[in-house]
Amino acid sequence: MLNEREIESCYLGQFIPVHYHHNMLMDQNRMHGFKSAINYAVKPGAKVLELGGGTGVLSWFAAAKAAKVYCVEFNPDMVQAARKMLSMNPNGHKVEVVHADAFEYLPPEPVDVVICEMIHVAMLREKQVEVMESFKRRYLARFGGPLPIFLPEAVIMAVQPIQQDYDFEGFYAPIVQFQETTVHYPGTLELAPAAVYSILDFSQPTDLAIAWQGQFLVANAGSVNALRFVTKNVLAVVQEENSTIDWLNHYMTLPLVNPVQVKAGDVIDVSFAYRAGASIAALEAAIRVEMVQEAVARTDPRIAAYA
Repeated sequence: MLNEREIESCYLGQFIPVHYHHNMLMDQNRMHGFKSAINYAVKPGAKVLELGGGTGVLSWFAAAKAAKVYCVEFNPDMVQAARKMLSMNPNGHKVEVVHADAFEYLPPEPVDVVICEMIHVAMLREKQVEVMESFKRRYLARFGGPLPIFLPEAVIMAVQPIQQDYDFEGFYAPIVQFQETTVHYPGTLELAPAAVYSILDFSQPTDLAIAWQGQFLVANAGSVNALRFVTKNVLAVVQEENSTIDWLNHYMTLPLVNPVQVKAGDVIDVSFAYRAGASIAALEAAIRVEMVQEAVARTDPRIAAYA
């Protein structure tokens, strides 16, 4: 009988459809970013572990330099697919696809780099943070320090109030939307600049609880009927060049139950709290947006004198 975590994992990222993995192979930004970061982080002769291997492509990138790569995958269908694909590619023999739970697996030897691409916007749904924190504890208990290099090394998350069009050929539907970051969407109006609400450094202990409260100075009039969540993954820090290799997730736009009408100069307060790996609905339910100060009260000296 499945326990609560096993039941939840079936819905939150552990068994995503095979075609989703195929779509990731076709995402050039993702592929190029990870290939570049892995090429930088993995040194010749290194030992590498990937937690949540999917098709095995990231392990294969590592195999170009690594002496050995352990690729852990829980979904038996993906295990079979990864083994087949790796057998078709040079250096695929250096990757050992292990059918195991990433929450429990430890490699038989210390490793230099750990790759964990269980990434979702805002660190929702997939269990990346929890898997990595669990791994750190078990690894230190068995092998001691230092910990391996983690890839990604960090994640930066931001939020932005927007007005989002929910008209679909006359059909009103306030739905969760994922948008490409390089595309201009006429139905999206940015009402204020984005604000960073969390930075997770995976080389340090990482708290699963994420909470934020902050204020925005409204730049454009409209209706705050949605929040856009932005997630930038710092895949590798290139110290020699004082730069980073990054990968930006698609924007995630969450509709608000109670929109707030604003004009330029207004100040709104935004708050939310959720647990890394939780459902999108859990974050939606926690969002609060309120008017703090209206522009006329701040800018009209006649009114301010009576405040």
